[in-house]
Amino acid sequence: MDGCRHNFYIFIIKMFQRSKLLDSRFFNRDTKTVAKELLGKTLYHKKDGLLYKAIISETEAYHGTEDLACHCSKGLTNRTQVMYGAPGHIYIYLIYGMYHMLNFVTMPNGFPAAVLVRGVQNLQMSKDGQNFIALPVATDGPGKLTKQMQIDKTYNRLKISPDNNLWLTDENIIIPDTQIKTGKRIGVDYAKEWADKAWRYSIMLK
Repeated sequence: MDGCRHNFYIFIIKMFQRSKLLDSRFFNRDTKTVAKELLGKTLYHKKDGLLYKAIISETEAYHGTEDLACHCSKGLTNRTQVMYGAPGHIYIYLIYGMYHMLNFVTMPNGFPAAVLVRGVQNLQMSKDGQNFIALPVATDGPGKLTKQMQIDKTYNRLKISPDNNLWLTDENIIIPDTQIKTGKRIGVDYAKEWADKAWRYSIMLK
């Protein structure tokens, strides 16, 4: 086993000792609840020998076929099939031919729903899985965060897991309800009354 791989597994072991890996049980709940409780959770991505981590600071909920802002409002398609599947899987799509949008599937198998990660804060990167350095780049948008964390469409339909190099943990960051802002989802004016749903959640970390 090479040194980088060894250090990565040591990091994983230490991480599990001090935090909790989010699994399908976390995502197998109401989409709005998941969207709200993802705030403050840590997103990890490992690629090309580098490990990225950041704290989720903004999310949006998309829930069911009646939600006209949800891709599944048009029914089951090859694109949206993953949203009908098991909770705790990754849904990534491309917009404007250049921005990857990272979503996590919620709700029981068969009910189409997902949470879009709109922003992260405190992005850091490590070459050895142990020592992290801050990356002073903009991550306050869904396309910005995937670009800076090197997340692309290759993860679409995969399970959220360290085995797939993209995972989430609860590192005991407490977010009081008074610090959570809610608002309308962005870019869904076409969705009639559903555009007014306050299903966007955000926080500002110190």
